[in-house]
Amino acid sequence: MTSYQKRDLFGGAITANTPSNVIDAADLRQVPDTQEVFLFPDSNISIIVEILEKVDASHFEDAVKQVHASYCHAPKLILVLRFHFASLAHDNSAQSATIESVAVIPNDRGDATPSAIVLVGVQNVPKFNHSTPDEVLILLALYRLEQKNVDLVVTFNIPTASSDGGAVSREGAEVARSQFDALVRSLHIVDFGLFV
Repeated sequence: MTSYQKRDLFGGAITANTPSNVIDAADLRQVPDTQEVFLFPDSNISIIVEILEKVDASHFEDAVKQVHASYCHAPKLILVLRFHFASLAHDNSAQSATIESVAVIPNDRGDATPSAIVLVGVQNVPKFNHSTPDEVLILLALYRLEQKNVDLVVTFNIPTASSDGGAVSREGAEVARSQFDALVRSLHIVDFGLFV
């Protein structure tokens, strides 16, 4: 069973529960001020919490009509989430990117942190000049901060097939999914002054 640690992110302006054994990447290398990055000591799984400029969904208006009916509660935000997933695929030079599901995790704590929209997808990412790309399970959560023009994005990168032997087992991937869920549900924006 995973043990969790409540962590102060961005100087304590945000808190979230992470697995207690993750390593803060800032202790190993330079990390941009807009990111918090954590690494698992026993696998190639990584967690990134990132403050991004709000993506303007107004130019997605025509595409909104193509969004599946079950996502109608927040069609523009679904498209924004898909944009962030596609942007990550571009940054990863992914050969393919497939979305498996999208859901909302409501914030029922009563604080001002917005509810998260969560995407599960898979990207095939070439690594280290190997001929076969790695299969990476992507768990992505979007918190839209409308008044601050910010998209706060949480990403778990979970390699499930790797030519260098760094893949996570099916059981390991399920554990990572539950850890993602715990982090996303616990994420609390304490100080909105962070977003200026």
